[in-house]
Amino acid sequence: MNILESKIQTLTVFFDPRCSTYSHPGHPERPERVILTVERLSRQQHLPIIWLQPDLVSKTAALKAHHQSHYEALSSTTSDFDEDTPYYPGIHDHALRAAGGALGAMKVALSGKPAFSLMRPPGHHALPERAMGFCYLNSMAIAVLEALRLGAKKVAVIDFDVHHGNGTEAILHGCPGVMFASVHQSPCYPGSGLAHRSPNIFNYPVPPESMPAVYREAFAEALARLTAFDPDLVGVSAGFDAYRLDPLAQQHLEKDDYHWIGTQIKALSRPVFGVLEGGYSEDLGQLVEAFLLGWCGGSNQGYR
Repeated sequence: MNILESKIQTLTVFFDPRCSTYSHPGHPERPERVILTVERLSRQQHLPIIWLQPDLVSKTAALKAHHQSHYEALSSTTSDFDEDTPYYPGIHDHALRAAGGALGAMKVALSGKPAFSLMRPPGHHALPERAMGFCYLNSMAIAVLEALRLGAKKVAVIDFDVHHGNGTEAILHGCPGVMFASVHQSPCYPGSGLAHRSPNIFNYPVPPESMPAVYREAFAEALARLTAFDPDLVGVSAGFDAYRLDPLAQQHLEKDDYHWIGTQIKALSRPVFGVLEGGYSEDLGQLVEAFLLGWCGGSNQGYR
């Protein structure tokens, strides 16, 4: 390891192989997303990682973000929640485990160390009352509300998935001590996030087919707003579907752009935790690696 590599922060990653044991034929939110990403991170030599398994998030924590009827439906319903969000046997525990990964990462971040939840299903479309858009429980919102309970005074969330984090916005809108900012494509699913919402929601839509410079400008504006909020904890909903080869949207980001996003997160100089949201290309592992290297102080040569 050279001198520059020795400055890389050790990253705690929450992962449980059980999150790769369910699937639906032809669905883009598939087990390979995490399987191949874990394989990629496990064999690289540039980023020191501590691997931990998450616990199931408690019912009490889940109900801070969701209605009890929805929580119960996850274990009682045997039909699809919508055309994008299938029923799977055991989805209740899978969703609780993914939320537990976000919660574990948040607690590590409160101790001053970076942490990332590499779990599925994603969460940022899950509304208080229902599942939608591949998402069953809103892991980020659950973690943010639990952070406030644990004593955090001001928590900011930045969501850079290509799809608007409508569920996280709905849960956190008007929540004292919380700010939410989303950078996403518009028009695009789910069709929301067109403007800011007083007092604490800030949306930065970018048009389809935008060049990386346009996306970076929007992301920089969101980060400037976040910095002005001056949070003591930052949650990152990390989506990788603005990548130029992703099948679900029309953006043009490259691996280097995700490394740049990581460097901007690191420059916040605040406790940060992240959770995996979207990203459906075959290159997802490389994109996650690039982002994590940037966040932890690694060179963009590390993923080449």
